[in-house]
Amino acid sequence: MTAAIYIAAALAEIAGCFAFWAWLKLDKSPLWVIPGMISLAAFAWLLTLVEVEAAGRAYATYGGVYIAASLVWLWAFEGMRPDRWDLTGAAICLVGAAVILFGPRTV
Repeated sequence: MTAAIYIAAALAEIAGCFAFWAWLKLDKSPLWVIPGMISLAAFAWLLTLVEVEAAGRAYATYGGVYIAASLVWLWAFEGMRPDRWDLTGAAICLVGAAVILFGPRTV
């Protein structure tokens, strides 16, 4: 369930940020901001659903997922295929996120 929450959060954040990008950089209507704000609020709410003991750890883990999801967005919505360096960097980030999330903790 945690992976699904992180993926949903990443899509919500990227979509929300892209709404602002479209308005300010692509000359779209300012009305794009409305769904963008809703999407960003959904992103913040989704991160609260992750079962970890500290917000910072949830955010740190999310960072790796966000990087990988951003490359999916790049390919799927912007038509630019990630290169081997993009994919290598994302893989490193996902490994780091897994270490943060699943690493053994001492009490």
